[in-house]
Amino acid sequence: MLSRQILDKSINYLKQNGFDAPEIGIVLGTGLGQLVDQIENQVIAHYNQIPSFPLATVEFHTGKLIYGDLGGKKVVVMQGRFHLYEGYDFLDITYPIRVMHGLGIKNLLVSNAAGAINLEMKKGELMLLEDHINLQGGSPLALKNISEFGDRFVDMSAPYDKTMNDSLKQIAADQGITLHEGVYASVVGPQLETRAEYRMLRMMGADAVGMSTVPEIIVANHLNLPVSAVSVLTDECDPDNLQPVNVPDIIETAGKAEPKMVALFTGLIQNL
Repeated sequence: MLSRQILDKSINYLKQNGFDAPEIGIVLGTGLGQLVDQIENQVIAHYNQIPSFPLATVEFHTGKLIYGDLGGKKVVVMQGRFHLYEGYDFLDITYPIRVMHGLGIKNLLVSNAAGAINLEMKKGELMLLEDHINLQGGSPLALKNISEFGDRFVDMSAPYDKTMNDSLKQIAADQGITLHEGVYASVVGPQLETRAEYRMLRMMGADAVGMSTVPEIIVANHLNLPVSAVSVLTDECDPDNLQPVNVPDIIETAGKAEPKMVALFTGLIQNL
C-alpha cells in the first residue's frame, strides 16, 4: 500500500546520501544507458540500498539511481525501470516516479525501446510521444487516493507537455535528427506481438508499441509533473512482412540510436 510514511523512508534515505534537490528526473529504457556517461559529480544509490524500492529483475536493466550534473542542471536518473511482466504491480513500477517527485524534480523525461507499427517509421529512428493507448489492463491510480499527491480524476487530454515536446522538436530539427511524432501503445508483455495483434494496434491508431512508460506518464500527470517521452524504434512491426526479432538485436539497435537520444535530452535539459 502506498503511504506518505513509506515514501518518506525512500526520500529521506536518498537525501541523506547526497541526492540534493534534483531539478529533472530521467527514466532510461532498454539499452539506453549512454546518457549516464555524461553525468558529472555522480552519486549512485543501488535499488537494493533504498528502503521500500523495488528491485530490477531484467538483466539488461541496471538497478541504479544516479544523481549529478547534466546540462547545467541537477538530475536524477533511473537506470533500470520496472515492468508488469516482472510480476510487479502498478504501484511498484511507478513508485520511483513518486520518489523522484518527492526529491524535488520539476520535469520528467522518459525513454523506451519500442516496435514501429507505422510503416513510415524505420528501425533506429526516434519517435516523440504525442499520445498513448493504455493496454496494460489497469491504472496506477486505482487505489485509495492520497489528496496531497493529486486529484483522483486526472485529466489526460494532453498527457505530454507541449513546451517540452516543442523544444525537443526544435532541437531535433537544429541537429538534423529524424524525430517522428506518434501514438505509443503500452502492453504487458513479455511476449512480443502476433501479426493479428499488430494489425489490431494499427487499426487502433498506434504508431509504436512497447511494455512500459504509460503508467509512469499517468503518475506524472497525477503529480502535475510536466513530462515528455521518446521511443527508440528498435524493430519494424509490419504484419505482412514480419521478421523474427530477439532481445539482443533490440538492445543493439537501441545502443546505436542512443547518441541521438542523448543529444535531444541534453539539449532539452539545457533549455529547461
